[in-house]
Parts: sequence; C-alpha cells; structure tokens
Amino acid sequence: MSKILILTGDGAESLEVMYPYQRLREEGYDVDIAAPSKKVLRTVVHDFEPGFDTYTEKPGYRVQADLSFKEVHPEEYVAVVIPGGRAPEYIRNDPDFLRIIQHFFAENVPVAQLCHAPLALAAAGVLSGRTLAGYPALAPDIALAGGTFIDQAAVVDGNMVSARAWPDHPEWMREFLHVLRERSH
Repeated sequence: MSKILILTGDGAESLEVMYPYQRLREEGYDVDIAAPSKKVLRTVVHDFEPGFDTYTEKPGYRVQADLSFKEVHPEEYVAVVIPGGRAPEYIRNDPDFLRIIQHFFAENVPVAQLCHAPLALAAAGVLSGRTLAGYPALAPDIALAGGTFIDQAAVVDGNMVSARAWPDHPEWMREFLHVLRERSH
C-alpha cells in the first residue's frame, strides 16, 4: 500500500492535521505523522471571534506522531502533507524537516500544504518561482521567499497543491487527490 507522510508538531491546526489524515486513509493510503520527536502532539483550534483583529487559539485534539523527523526516509512516501497552525514556525528550524522537504521537491513528489506551511517551505528554500496560496497574512513572507501569493481555495503549481486554511479543505483535497491519481498512472 502507498504511504503518505504528514509533517507537523505541537500547535498544528487540528483540522489541518485530522482532515487529510482521515481523508487519505479513506482513499486507501497508509498515512504516517512525523514530528520533531515521536510523542503525543497537542494540536490547536484557530477560529475568529467578534472583536478580535486576528484568530484566537483553543486546545485541539491530541495526535500521536508515528515517528520523528530523524527517522523519516522520504523515498518511502508517494506524497507529503504540511498542515498549518503554529507548528511551521518551529519545525522549519529542524534540519531533518528541511532534508525531508528538499527531497520531495527535488524528486517532484506531490506536496500538499496550507495555511502557515509556507513559513516552513520558505526555510527549506523551495518557494522561489512557485505560485501558491497560504494564510493571507503570509503574502509578504511568500513574496520574500520568491513565490507568488494567490488568494484562492486551491492552487496547483506542478507537484504542489496549496490552500489558505481549513475552510478550503474540499477544494484543496480534491486537487491534491487529482495530482496523486495523475502521478500513480
């Protein structure tokens, strides 16, 4: 059975971890969750409240990381997913995270990413010349990394499928599954 990797950590957006995890398993893939260390991760829920200028954060689900970044052999996976939330802020500093991401881009393997994931991809040096969506507040970060920000639900640029955040899940996953199916033939 083909395997897909999810790269995340504490502070990841709950829906952005759980939705692709369950949806890809439903499609018949084995899905591994990797984090800086193999442990129970504490995800968060970001939402908007009246009177706040930005999103709020509440505790989310606990999710077991199957393996650490150091244990990941990226050549064993047919695709990778990078959820958003706060996790991309710090996983981008892990040299094994960078090694994994650079492998997927160098080998042109499908990558699904959304929300704050472009922060981590920028650190890996893989956004230059790419067109992508992300959390709209990251438009300047994407531009500084050499990418072009598009404010829409799903953007496909070669092997990468991106979206703004969890409200875009239906469009984002539809396009990602299309890319996966194309690549499997």
